[in-house]
Amino acid sequence: MKFKSQRVALWYFYAALALFAIQVSGGLLAGWIYVAPNTLSELLPFNIVRMIHTNALIVWLLLGFFGAAYYLVPEEAERELFSEKLAWAQLIILLVGTLGAVGSYLVGIHGGREFLEQPLWVKFGILVAAVIFLVNISLTALAGRKTAITNIMLVGLWLLCLLWIFAFINPDNLALDKMYWWFVVHLWVEATWELVMAAILGFLMLKLTGVDREVIEKWLYVIVATALFSGILGTGHHYYWIGTPGYWQWVGSIFSTFEVVPFFAMMSFAFVMVWKGRKNHPNKAALLWSLGASTVAFFGAGVWGFLHTLHGVNYYTHGTQVTAAHGHLAFYGAYVALNLAMFTYAMPMLRGRAPYNQVLNMASFWLMTGGMAFMTFTLTFAGTIQTHMQRVLGDYYMVVQDDLSLFYLMRFGSGVAVVLGAILFIYSTVVVRRGEVVTPGPANPVPGE
Repeated sequence: MKFKSQRVALWYFYAALALFAIQVSGGLLAGWIYVAPNTLSELLPFNIVRMIHTNALIVWLLLGFFGAAYYLVPEEAERELFSEKLAWAQLIILLVGTLGAVGSYLVGIHGGREFLEQPLWVKFGILVAAVIFLVNISLTALAGRKTAITNIMLVGLWLLCLLWIFAFINPDNLALDKMYWWFVVHLWVEATWELVMAAILGFLMLKLTGVDREVIEKWLYVIVATALFSGILGTGHHYYWIGTPGYWQWVGSIFSTFEVVPFFAMMSFAFVMVWKGRKNHPNKAALLWSLGASTVAFFGAGVWGFLHTLHGVNYYTHGTQVTAAHGHLAFYGAYVALNLAMFTYAMPMLRGRAPYNQVLNMASFWLMTGGMAFMTFTLTFAGTIQTHMQRVLGDYYMVVQDDLSLFYLMRFGSGVAVVLGAILFIYSTVVVRRGEVVTPGPANPVPGE
């Protein structure tokens, strides 16, 4: 840690990990409800469990992004944060909003729109927090050194926050509703979040490999260009069947095909930087998570996304377990693993210690990644069978669900592995054991910094 104000990032990471624990626990419960549908059906219905699972995912990833920005922007800009107090205020607003949203879900109060179920006051709270963040981080970056990493990070986070405005638009017409809904959901995860991912990955490669900044920046600009080129019109693959004009089938199919490119570029970037690198950084776990994130993102978001993105295929697979397979692996690789890579790299320095518990940390990587890979294959096979039975043969939905019970049981088993991996990760990063204590600051950096 080079600047005092970077310490606020640690508490964003703590809050993110707490919600991460809630998210995977909710996912495990939802997976069990697929096996035994009447579980807690009156006390905690499945739709509420799913809301908690998906909303906790989105909020903890955002907390991770904000924390990463508060850590890397001062370091890149070579100056303290514009206002540490604003960063604390933003964190408090986000946590109060999160608790308020979960509380409202538990008593049946929600907006009903998937991922955007938050009550109106919570949406406004998130908007206020976003404005605070943009002011704080922009003034920090503009007053200091300008780098490609901070520029890309700022563009991604500005667009991310501005797109949140569409969460307030809820037309009566269902087609219009879905059109604006995807302005948030798709343009977040398949456009602006990719910019944030590229910036964080670039920062980690810069610190972990020792490759020259100019080389990293050239790669980043290529990745960003392909992400925006494919991601914006790639929104069309969500417009196939919601009542929009037929040309969206071709626009969506063509540009969605190109969405594989930025993820392949990010995977190639990570491995080429490590291959070119000359620094023997002591934090091997952070390097493992960085390489793992880029690799799994390519397969989850790129390959599995491509499997059912063409409209001729999507006509049959839309809304089946194939979608769930893609969604789980894509989110895990592109954003979950990337955040965990940043936590693994930054938290030892924020806590004033050399990298510790690395074996446990790397074990958590393989446990979570293995569990998620098995879950993806299980859901892919389940979705293929579901597509044939339900969409081709015309069997009833619930009959097909009963026939998929073995796959759901295997999915639950893989979920147990993911939860155990998450617990192991939290233990290895939060619980301090035998760490070499160092004094944070320029005079005593962590070895390898």
